[in-house]
Amino acid sequence: MTADPVITQQAPTSTELPATVRASLSPSRAADFKTCPLLYRFRSIDRLPERPTVEQARGTLVHAVLERLFDLPSTARTPEAAGDLVAGQWDRLVAEQPELAGLFADDDPSAVAEFLRSASALLVGYFAVEDPRRLEPAERESLISAVVDDELLIRGYLDRLDVAPDGALRVVDYKTGGAPREAFEARALFQLKFYALVLWRTRGVVPRVLRLLYLKDAEVCDYSPDAEELVRFERTVVALWRAIEQATAARDFRPRPSRLCDWCSHQALCPSYGGTPPPFPESAATPAPLHDARSVPVQPGADE
Repeated sequence: MTADPVITQQAPTSTELPATVRASLSPSRAADFKTCPLLYRFRSIDRLPERPTVEQARGTLVHAVLERLFDLPSTARTPEAAGDLVAGQWDRLVAEQPELAGLFADDDPSAVAEFLRSASALLVGYFAVEDPRRLEPAERESLISAVVDDELLIRGYLDRLDVAPDGALRVVDYKTGGAPREAFEARALFQLKFYALVLWRTRGVVPRVLRLLYLKDAEVCDYSPDAEELVRFERTVVALWRAIEQATAARDFRPRPSRLCDWCSHQALCPSYGGTPPPFPESAATPAPLHDARSVPVQPGADE
């Protein structure tokens, strides 16, 4: 699919929003609440710190390389060129986010080298499913947003948006983990439907394809939504936000144990594991109106 340039949809400022808008929600935070209300509280209300994992850092690095790859002339977008970008992009990320350097004890050169090799291996998976020399993305790492139900701003970052000459949209999301089990696949599709809803509401076009690229397994998952489905999804998002508001007013965010708990950073504070959550923040009673914590991801690819 070739692409024509389009205007990047930037997040509107408070002066550009209807006066009725009083909250915002990102796909990551919405998925947190669906997965476990207590996890949503820990991340969005308590704003507890989370140490990045090696897997998250690898996802961030691969996303950065794929974004920069399309800065090169089309004929130069080769596997070798992508590999050459890895070390430089890692140095840039560490300079911008020094906590990433702490992932490797004493900045162990052998551990860092193995980490960079593992990122390069994922790029091999990318070239197995796409030829970037034939693509001209309209947008990369683009922040998009829309207002739904007059009161809720929904927003998030697209990994890539392709626009065909006939105006058809293709949303592309890079996944650096393996092809998903059911729980992870549902979360990934929820995220892409979120983006599809924003694009439909802001541009009047239902994306023709929502594409997940699983780089580890070199697999492609395509999904084609329709307008009726997005109407239903919009109702789901609004209902989800109302449930979040009710839980906040009642200060009642209950844990929902699942196999995903194995990856949670906050087990020590979770009642399901014998822990006690911190006192509920008083400031949560009057939250900043356009702030769902971490609506703008600190590390693109951190959910991979």
